[in-house]
Amino acid sequence: MNKLPFAAAHLFLLCSPAEAKLFDIDEFYLDNGLRVLVIPNHKAPIVKHMVWYNAGSMDEQPGKGGAAHLLEHLMFRGTEEIPGNRLNEILEQNGAESNAFTAQDFTAYHQLLDISRLELAMYLEADRMQNLQILPEHFALERDIVFQERQQVVENNPAAYFNEAVRRVLWQDHPYGRPITGMPEEISGLRQEDAEDFYRRYYAPANAVLVLSGDIDGSTARQLATKYYGKVKARPRGERKKLSELKKDFKSRVEMKLPGIAAPRLSLNFAVASAGTDKDDIYKLAVLAKYLGGGEVSALYKDLVLKQKAALAVSAVYDEASRSYGTFSINAVPAAGVSAQQLEEQLRRAIAEAVKNFDESKLEKIKRRMCAGLVYLQDNPADAAYIAGSLATVGLSKAEIENYDAGIEKVTVGGVKAAAAEMLQHAPQVTGILEPLGGRK
Repeated sequence: MNKLPFAAAHLFLLCSPAEAKLFDIDEFYLDNGLRVLVIPNHKAPIVKHMVWYNAGSMDEQPGKGGAAHLLEHLMFRGTEEIPGNRLNEILEQNGAESNAFTAQDFTAYHQLLDISRLELAMYLEADRMQNLQILPEHFALERDIVFQERQQVVENNPAAYFNEAVRRVLWQDHPYGRPITGMPEEISGLRQEDAEDFYRRYYAPANAVLVLSGDIDGSTARQLATKYYGKVKARPRGERKKLSELKKDFKSRVEMKLPGIAAPRLSLNFAVASAGTDKDDIYKLAVLAKYLGGGEVSALYKDLVLKQKAALAVSAVYDEASRSYGTFSINAVPAAGVSAQQLEEQLRRAIAEAVKNFDESKLEKIKRRMCAGLVYLQDNPADAAYIAGSLATVGLSKAEIENYDAGIEKVTVGGVKAAAAEMLQHAPQVTGILEPLGGRK
């Protein structure tokens, strides 16, 4: 199943008056432990329906890489009541857009549909939450599909293959170093009982978050959630692993030359604070990413692309929605005649200069830029559901989600500079350089 662009939505979290709520969430829990978040938006008769499970690739048993992703596929293979491929057929016949994705920390199933079809989606999702039926022929078929996806998405994709190698080095012995897809030999070795075990351990109501975003109010949502999900029997949640700490001041490099690459690529990758480890630092890092590489008005773009003409593109991405460490990446493509190694030197100097020159005026401009997308975010039920769901699943409370924008407002120049210094000097980091085999085309 398709995965959402995981980091894309998070930095839409923006600034509004201190008394305002970002989403105006209505939150409640069912007796079986299911957490429910309702985000009303009555501008169109549609709703985004998402079920997030607090389990992803990091929760797999050693040697069972790919089990979480394979189970995601098998969840579309039916129950006794809705066998085979009927779930997809029913949703398609009712005009729903339906899919799922697996990440390191969670797995989510989602539909965007007319509000009149919400009860249907809730019935189907609640059914497979407790009644999944894995048949041997379905398991074998989906394992082959997952293996082929791995070949297509990673093994035959030089950029993805390189990125996976960089992550493996960055995360050392941490579970985040394992690919979400699993390694080819792990996928081939998976057995039906591995998927069934993962399902029993983690697909319980008390280990899930239901998000309803769109043309629905809290009272109606409570009634419908109780009607459908309230019938799912409570089950113990599987124990989650204690996460190892990364070595600070760890620095390494990954350099590759691969076919199928048109131009060199450079990336600086850091393991930093996240919503699951240090909630105070995520706002500073979000501002830092926007300032350094958030579009064509960012500090690094102006310096390296427009002024020095050393790069064709430069960007910074911060992903804070993690149970363990977050990731901060700065990526650049060298201009013609500039090697990746030359660009690395210029990039590091440009970063140091940008941090040194960060001041109150620049901070206020960044805050205004981050505020500019607030109206769009609140108007889009799908984005709202994704952001609220991902942050809730990694441990943020309703209040912390609602007041995320206030955290941005409280960011200071000194705070951003301190976060930058800590990241650049002490955070585990890996420099990645990918070059075309045989030279630039």
